[in-house]
Amino acid sequence: MPKKSPYTIILSEKGRAILNSIARKHTAPYRDVIRAKVVLLAAEGMDNKDIGIRLDLPRKTVSKWRKRFFFEREKGLEDRARKGRPFIFFP
Repeated sequence: MPKKSPYTIILSEKGRAILNSIARKHTAPYRDVIRAKVVLLAAEGMDNKDIGIRLDLPRKTVSKWRKRFFFEREKGLEDRARKGRPFIFFP
């Protein structure tokens, strides 16, 4: 049986509406959509393993975003500054 996460997510109606809006946007960056979906599913009480299976993500990634949201709320879902040269994507 999977271990229950100590980071229980409780969302207000306003917070849930904001995350649902992000999760449904077709023009939003994929990373933002996935992060919003992770938090929404965590708020429904799903385990990290089940969320990972549903969204095709490693359990460790789900755990990371759940924990960051727990401590920092919406601010935790943003990218943090990284050292080194910025990533450049060439299509």
